[in-house]
Amino acid sequence: MLDLERLKSDFITLSETDRQRVLDFVATLKQHGFAYAQAPKPLDLENSSFVGMWPDRPEMQDSIAWVRMIRQQH
Repeated sequence: MLDLERLKSDFITLSETDRQRVLDFVATLKQHGFAYAQAPKPLDLENSSFVGMWPDRPEMQDSIAWVRMIRQQH
């Protein structure tokens, strides 16, 4: 059975009060923008203050070796 068919079947078996609760819940989701999936905004790393924050640290000259060393230590 499709999810929508199962949802409809389950919804019909609810009491009138619970059906109204479901409808209110859906309305709340739609009101707050949760009803539709929105693609996340891509990160703008080139303009981030995080990128390049340690250019003068000698251990960052070879960041792959630094990460490997940290992993081995832990």
